[in-house]
Amino acid sequence: MLKVGIIGTTIWGITLAIILAEKGIKVALWARTEEEADALRNSGPDPDETPEITFPANVLITHEMEKALDEVKAVLLVVPSQSMRQNTGLIAGHLAKSMLVVSAAKGLEIGSGKRMSQVIAEEINPRFHSNICVISGPNLAREILCGRPAAMVAAAEDGAVARQVQRILSTPNLCVFTNTDVVGVELGGALKNIIALGAGIADGLGYGDNAKATFMTRGLTEITALGVALGANPLTFSGLAGLGDVVATCASPLSRNHYVGVELTKGRSVTEIVSTMSGVAEGVPTTLVARNLAHNLGLEMPITEKIYRVLYENADPREVAVEMIGGNVRHELSGKRWRLFSLFKRRKQPQNSR
Repeated sequence: MLKVGIIGTTIWGITLAIILAEKGIKVALWARTEEEADALRNSGPDPDETPEITFPANVLITHEMEKALDEVKAVLLVVPSQSMRQNTGLIAGHLAKSMLVVSAAKGLEIGSGKRMSQVIAEEINPRFHSNICVISGPNLAREILCGRPAAMVAAAEDGAVARQVQRILSTPNLCVFTNTDVVGVELGGALKNIIALGAGIADGLGYGDNAKATFMTRGLTEITALGVALGANPLTFSGLAGLGDVVATCASPLSRNHYVGVELTKGRSVTEIVSTMSGVAEGVPTTLVARNLAHNLGLEMPITEKIYRVLYENADPREVAVEMIGGNVRHELSGKRWRLFSLFKRRKQPQNSR
């Protein structure tokens, strides 16, 4: 029987464990402590997070890394972005040559500004670098747990690796596409959380669907500009890891980042909001990292800058919300150090010679 190891008991980690086990795969779910593993074995998933959900019999829950990764075909790192380096260090000594290393985190590392695949690569033996893959897309865990249809993208520099991950993760209700643009898929998954924060602010202020649609579109253009500057294919941002994830996280009440945006309009501080949440709102640290990356590149990111002010400088969301939508009005594909216009502008057609 095929075996997969999952590092992390986040709701997304638990979701992947359950749907893979229901597919007939043997799953080892690694918990940080013996106490946490015992609680999950005895009581099952948190009923507030996953009501009426139980673990299938072929899910092994353990706090011992050696048991979690023994004879697995793939290890899925389903942990917050800021703990990715630490968790990768824990698995590094247990990797085997053919083992796939899959990141399911949607964030950027504070300090280094690096994507999760880059963090993983720095912590494991170089001979395993070709086995690294990332997954992203509009994947609201609670919907997937309920059996509702969804899709994602598996991206690896080696297309054969992405296809292996595709075969493992595909289920009747989860369609997995492949891509080789690792940079674009990772950045789309991480940066869309910034847009979700702003969409939550727009909803919290009662701005309506026109304003929200404008904000989502302008936000997507802005993060595409950063992605292109960092080497991504701009078309990736029109796919599942870009536009698809933007729509899901900006529209759904299940989105943690959207929730944070709404709560900010009620006068609560970001510290207070995140301290009461059961999961991580990746958009909060990602905004900081993206702003720093943009500054280092001399790249204009007005929406990210405004959200940064709300999160880290206590700016009033009511005062910056309109600026986020309508600031710097000009051609919609132009901005300082953006390279989007040249990618999309119409080329002059050569005249036919006579």
